This record gives sequence, structure tokens and C-alpha cells, in this order.
Amino acid sequence: MKVCELLKEKNILTEFSSENKNDIINKLIDLLEGDERVIDIEEIRKCVFEREEKMSTGVGKGFAIPHGKTNSVTDIVAAFGKSEKPIEFDSLDGEPVHIVFLLVGKETLIAKHIKLLSRISRMMNIEEFRKRLIEADSKESILKIFTEEEASYSDV
Repeated sequence: MKVCELLKEKNILTEFSSENKNDIINKLIDLLEGDERVIDIEEIRKCVFEREEKMSTGVGKGFAIPHGKTNSVTDIVAAFGKSEKPIEFDSLDGEPVHIVFLLVGKETLIAKHIKLLSRISRMMNIEEFRKRLIEADSKESILKIFTEEEASYSDV
């Protein structure tokens, strides 16, 4: 499975309406509402915020990847959002973020979850890729950017 196959247009925000870290995480989780792979949205919220309390998922270079594992999903689900305005995220490098990728996996899919986290991090380390995502003006163009970037990657 590739990231571009995991993301759905309905789970993409082209601009956050808040600059508050918790609001943004909640908004991304809310996008998962109604997804057939979601069993309990509130359990997802709980697991993601518990993970965030341990250590910020603002990993640096303007990117955050809030994530968690729970049996409140039947598979791995994702949501993506971006903001041209900087968002304070308690990032490891002390810098605000512009890109937030939410990843929630079923507890029994640990290897797949870790591989997807790794792939997302690897892609986000590419400055041009991040720049293109921030400048994208539609959900379709965001999906296209992920698809083009992953064209040379093997499946996870």
C-alpha cells in the first residue's frame, strides 16, 4: 500500500481554519468520521492525543505526523492538512509546522504502520515535495503530488 492509495480526497484539508495544535489534530480526526474502517472515532482521538502527550509529533522541517495504534480501526487510516500560516506544534526543532499528516493503524498492523510512518517521513524530508504540498490549491492536486512522488517507490 502506498500513501497515495491510503489518502482519500474527503480526508484532506487544503487550509486549516485554526492555528491551534489540538484543534488541528481534532479536525483531522473528524475527517475520518463515517469511514467504513473506523469503529470508534473517540477511541481514535484518545489514542492520538495519548501519543502526542508522550512526545510531540512535530518532527521538524515544518512537518508533523500525529499518529497512534488502536483496535478502533479495521485497517490503517489517514488524513492530511496544510496551512500557509505557521502553526506552533512544539516541534522537535522548535519551528512551526505547515503540513500535518495523521496516521492511525490497527494494533495488529504494527509493521505496516511503521513502514508507512517511515515512508511519510522520508517524503517529507524532500524540500521540494513539502513546498509543492504547501502551494497546492486543491485536494486533487495534493493527491497528485503524493502519487507522483511515490511513482518510483515500492509498495509498503
